[in-house]
Amino acid sequence: MYILPFYYICDIKFNTMKSYNVFIILLIAGLIGCSGDKKTTEPGEESVETVLPDETNEVTVMALKTTDFNHELISNGKLSARMYADLKFESAEPIATIYVKNGDRVTKGQKLAELSKFRLANKLSQAKDALERAKLELQDVLIGQGYKLEDSARIPAATMQLVKTKSGYDQSFIQYKLAEFEERNATLTAPFDGIVANLFAKPFNTASTSDVFCTIINPNSLEASFTVLESELPLIKAGDRVEVTPFASPENKTEGRISEINPLVDENGMVKVKAAVTDKGKLFEGMNVRVSVHRSLSKQLVIPKEALVLRSGKQVVFTLVNNKAYWNYVQTGLENAENYTIAEGLKEGDIIITSGNINLAHEAPVTVIESTND
Repeated sequence: MYILPFYYICDIKFNTMKSYNVFIILLIAGLIGCSGDKKTTEPGEESVETVLPDETNEVTVMALKTTDFNHELISNGKLSARMYADLKFESAEPIATIYVKNGDRVTKGQKLAELSKFRLANKLSQAKDALERAKLELQDVLIGQGYKLEDSARIPAATMQLVKTKSGYDQSFIQYKLAEFEERNATLTAPFDGIVANLFAKPFNTASTSDVFCTIINPNSLEASFTVLESELPLIKAGDRVEVTPFASPENKTEGRISEINPLVDENGMVKVKAAVTDKGKLFEGMNVRVSVHRSLSKQLVIPKEALVLRSGKQVVFTLVNNKAYWNYVQTGLENAENYTIAEGLKEGDIIITSGNINLAHEAPVTVIESTND
């Protein structure tokens, strides 16, 4: 058996590995060449840089002109009555009768409740008797001074005062008037036409002279109290029309007029205002309400709120020039539920775009589908 030398065997292995490496290199080169052939773009195929054609935007426009602007100022407030009375008894006596209940409508002078008058009538009789005795004592003292009671007009004031004090007449007269007042006010009456409220007392219980027996409210004297900013003061005046809407029942909206503006700005920069309200029988003292103050201002450039858009946080209105949209930076003034006034940025006669402006760009072509002249 013939055995190859060791060095010859090593040479064969080296050549085999070399051939394998050459094969791998050629294979990779072929793959790269194939991939390079695919770079050719087939005819008619669009690249990613192809720009889509612009679409024409449909818009509505209006001509800008000066007009009357119905300014609306919104605030929250509370209803209160100008004619509002807390009634109390003057004597701590048992309540004999209560004639009304909460919610009853009463007229001026109508009886509301009455105390037991036995002690009060007795006290009045005693006071009257004491006054008569004091009057006799007064006459005796005057006679002692050389005067008669009928001559009181001739008696010097200092002498008369001394005589009244010495006889106890003044003290007796005061006690009599107090007893008379207490008996008269044992019957509680309505001071004006209104509605009974806050009546919680019960018959046969002793009346309190410190606690309120009931409250009388005149619903025809309701007014809305609300606040406005100091900067809004020039925009309101006495007599301006207001709309008052209760939060609890928006369907009971009513109207009124500003009746009072408090000439004082508080520490928060607010001013208190009151408006007399026309009640339709469905409003109550203490109701929380929304107040809208309306005032007509003439010669204002007015745009609908839909015409205003924001670009980079700034107010922009688009105008129409040669079928293209041009944006204009503007500054608004007053506003109401539907419109703004323009302080600067536009002029009378400009054609403004009122709808279809949400995605408009500067100098974008547009098509007018409707034109309004307000």
